[in-house]
Amino acid sequence: MLSEQKVKVSQKARLSGFYFFYFAVIGAFMPYWSLYLEGRGFDKEQIGWLAAVTVISRIIAPSVWGQLADRSGLRMRWVRLGISAELIAWVAILFVPHTIFWLVPVLFFYSFFQNAVLAQFEAVTLFYLGKDRDQYGIVRLWGSLGFIAAVAGLGLWFKWSLITTLPVVMILLALVAVVNSFLIAEPPQAKPRTTQPSPLLPILKKPVVWAFFSIHFFLLLSHAPFYSFYSNYLLSYGYSTLSIGLLWSVGVFAEVLMFTQSSKLLARFDERHLIIACLVFTSFRWMLVAAFPNVWVIQVLAQCVHALSFALFQSIAMRLIFREFYPDQQGRAQALYSMLWGLGVALGSILAGSVWDQLGGQWIFVIASAVVLLGLFFIRKISQKTLLSQTHTHISPTNLP
Repeated sequence: MLSEQKVKVSQKARLSGFYFFYFAVIGAFMPYWSLYLEGRGFDKEQIGWLAAVTVISRIIAPSVWGQLADRSGLRMRWVRLGISAELIAWVAILFVPHTIFWLVPVLFFYSFFQNAVLAQFEAVTLFYLGKDRDQYGIVRLWGSLGFIAAVAGLGLWFKWSLITTLPVVMILLALVAVVNSFLIAEPPQAKPRTTQPSPLLPILKKPVVWAFFSIHFFLLLSHAPFYSFYSNYLLSYGYSTLSIGLLWSVGVFAEVLMFTQSSKLLARFDERHLIIACLVFTSFRWMLVAAFPNVWVIQVLAQCVHALSFALFQSIAMRLIFREFYPDQQGRAQALYSMLWGLGVALGSILAGSVWDQLGGQWIFVIASAVVLLGLFFIRKISQKTLLSQTHTHISPTNLP
């Protein structure tokens, strides 16, 4: 028994380590890539399109990788391939000319693999946790810590160094992530190889599932200006790269705290009310970003809402997906969840970038505040009775991993 517990602790440590370095790569990319492009002479519209390229592939890649993973049953093989391809892409960034013509294919290559990795690794994590899947937040928070470490560390780094060193930093972080991926074996509980995985359509027709995914889309559509332009928005109001990095870190620190408490909230409150809270507070967050761009304390407060905007909603999503889909559907279900992220953020980035100079950043965030509330129209399809059920509707508890 003691030996088994040691194995579980060791495995959780490896899972946590992968999350740490995977999200450290994202923490280096997300806040600073747009600043890197601006430093290389790209305008807001061009940055918007390049930002969209990095998420457009998220519409395509996860479904392709989800099919491959569910058919082969070898999810970590695809994770290792994806993270290795990320490394190759950042090496290429050092050598290709920095023009739209060259950056678009390289960024698409990077994002095609990067966007597919997380969906499959989430499935790996849930399989490994098994009956302990309520501890997902504790394992996943290490990804948030990796994001914070990268954002805060690079905020200091770019205070003394040029933003043009970003690709070198990305290469180093991606290299560590590749090494870490080979420390994790295929989960033994995962569904074995199959040529005919269960179809998704019957599950997607369930009101609780399509309504939740619709809410997810509008939530992410509202996040697009934040993910693509928040750093540029702050820079235009005189914030330093260090201040920008700290604000991003505040949001992810709030995310970490929520991941440690999400299981308690899910046990105490029904998911329907928690989803409503996520949408309403996210709307409030974008309004604060729009109304008080010069007030540091208000921006800190807005970033704290990331605990609900992302972390709590993510915890609800993982619980719902694991409950509503078969084991041999987990890869494709996670892929669909990831695909909607790409669709929402890509569309929002293109729209925001095309009108940013005409409307200004403040009005863009006001619109985002209204967009997220559209998700409330679908909340009535999510009945409390369905969400409060702790058993899978198709699989008996004894068949759950």
